[in-house]
Amino acid sequence: MKLSEIKEVLKSVEAVNFQLPDGTFVPEHFHVTEVGLVTKNFIDCGGTVRKETVVNFQLWDANDYDHKLKPQKLINIIELSQKTLGIDDFEIEVEYQNTTIGKYDLDFDGQNFQLLNKQTACLASDKCGTEKPKVKLSELTADACCTPGGGCC
Repeated sequence: MKLSEIKEVLKSVEAVNFQLPDGTFVPEHFHVTEVGLVTKNFIDCGGTVRKETVVNFQLWDANDYDHKLKPQKLINIIELSQKTLGIDDFEIEVEYQNTTIGKYDLDFDGQNFQLLNKQTACLASDKCGTEKPKVKLSELTADACCTPGGGCC
């Protein structure tokens, strides 16, 4: 979910609820302790230099039971962050501490914001050997498949 998308959703909801991948919810008295711009410069295993930029929301359970973040307040925090930090319309990454600090992608199901598990992947699978060559079954013959080096095993 991009920053512009969350702002649009926040205009139409009455409450800000974040649901974890296991179905539980971040306690309703959470705080948004940070909204930031995070840029990661790195090199992948194939030698390609890459740059990734996200808007980071950090959620914190402060045990402040009298506190509940309203949608307009979160819009105000986002807009102040955009103005102060010059944040563009990037994808949002959410940090939340459960047993450790987890990073999540963000989506909306029509009622609640969904924290989605992030996944890793090889970005250079064609260069580092994790990508297997694709073989068309129609190109395999019985002799080619059943001989050493024939490619069937």
